[in-house]
Amino acid sequence: MRKFNYKRLIVMLVVVLAMTCLMATTAFAAGTGDVAGAVESTWSTASTQIKSVVDNVVFPAIDLILAVFFFAKLGTAYFEYRKSGQFEWAAPAILFACLVFTLTAPMYLWSIIGI
Repeated sequence: MRKFNYKRLIVMLVVVLAMTCLMATTAFAAGTGDVAGAVESTWSTASTQIKSVVDNVVFPAIDLILAVFFFAKLGTAYFEYRKSGQFEWAAPAILFACLVFTLTAPMYLWSIIGI
């Protein structure tokens, strides 16, 4: 049976305590105590950046992934049609609908959310 190493346990506890003290900072509401106002001002300044990132990065990435999946599924459905004589429309239609939704979402999404 191995002897329990207390020195290692103490070092690990000190490291965990130090990381907890470093990561657990208190958020102050600009000296007035108005936490709701601080959150609202932070949101109003960050919302334009969030909208920009989502419009320029997130939606194009999703569109690219859906377009690749759509054309790959369309190709496999065509080869399946050549083999069996029956074309399966469900999966390509669903992927096309999702692609159209994500391509048009930036035009109306922000008015629904309220940004």
